[in-house]
Amino acid sequence: MPSPRKPSDRQEPVVAGLLLAAGGGRRLGGRPKALLEHHGRPLVEYAVRTLREGGCEPVHVVLGAAADRVREEAELSGCIVRDNPAWEEGMGSSLRVGLASLGSADAALVLLVDQPGIGAEAVARVRAAYRSRSSLAAAAYGGRRGHPVLFGADRWADISAGATGDRGARTYLKEHADAITLVECGDVAEEYDIDTPDDLRHLG
Repeated sequence: MPSPRKPSDRQEPVVAGLLLAAGGGRRLGGRPKALLEHHGRPLVEYAVRTLREGGCEPVHVVLGAAADRVREEAELSGCIVRDNPAWEEGMGSSLRVGLASLGSADAALVLLVDQPGIGAEAVARVRAAYRSRSSLAAAAYGGRRGHPVLFGADRWADISAGATGDRGARTYLKEHADAITLVECGDVAEEYDIDTPDDLRHLG
């Protein structure tokens, strides 16, 4: 019986998509962001499709607010879905849950559910910046770092250790700015957030 392949033996790296979709939409009157309607379907479905079309597989989804409803109303077949019971603590806790679910993937490409202006082309560009399990890359908009971001697996433990509150990986990225490969995406994506009622105009 052949021995299982190590990650380094793979011909192609496994870059998993990691979708953070736990937000409760506090400034949207408590409407869970994952269930906001976009092109007739829940926003979480749109984001999952963006990750897949951008070349990420498997796709992991972290839910929090109204997790049971999201499972019932959104089509998430083929995704690895995890609940973050501490989602109200902020994005950092969701990032920790997501990274812990990734197993032997070589890298995680992290996308936020409330940024539908970021499409598959931006995801594919950032994914293409993977070089090794120590890779660190991010989309850039006019030279300014944004989302999505790519974390090689060798960095996950340190990122998780610093992921607290709503800052996510922001502190880690600031401390390792010299190691980040910035991938310009301003010509193919817009990095707005769906945070307030006025932002809902971006949804189709």
